[in-house]
Amino acid sequence: MDRVDGLIIGGGDDIHPSLFEAEPSLDKFYDRGRDALEQRYILAAHERHLPMLGICRGHQLINVTFGGTLHTDIRHMRRLTYNRRGLLPTKTVRVSKNSTLARVTGEKPFRINSLHYQAVGQAAPGFRKVAEDLDGLCQAIEHDEGNIIGVQWHPEYMFYLREQQRIFRWLVRFAA
Repeated sequence: MDRVDGLIIGGGDDIHPSLFEAEPSLDKFYDRGRDALEQRYILAAHERHLPMLGICRGHQLINVTFGGTLHTDIRHMRRLTYNRRGLLPTKTVRVSKNSTLARVTGEKPFRINSLHYQAVGQAAPGFRKVAEDLDGLCQAIEHDEGNIIGVQWHPEYMFYLREQQRIFRWLVRFAA
């Protein structure tokens, strides 16, 4: 970690539910080794006050690492949007004013993609929810110090959209 200036924790398989006091599902794959490794990196980066970006699973793992919770299945919580998985920007997200994410992406609602059926429930202490979809589900969190952002969507698949590019530029500028 001495040679790292910033950290991205990316997407992937579900986080083991024992990390947020829920019951594991027998039909899901969990990688406890990956969970533990990435949690060590998250804590080490936080200790050094490095900028950090969590994407989808990474966003969820950052939240869980610091004491937040997850909804293990949001499909029944959908009222205004369909929980269709896809790489194209089909959902709308609203970003909270006066947040780091709003300064990075702008305050206007924008479109995001969706590859998940889990979502942040309670934000961890020291974090706040800063974006939600039309159903009111958390789509982004950030740390009170402004150096950690977690997004539920996959900006790396929408590099052609200016607000998504700005998220990575924020990380690079902060790390420099």
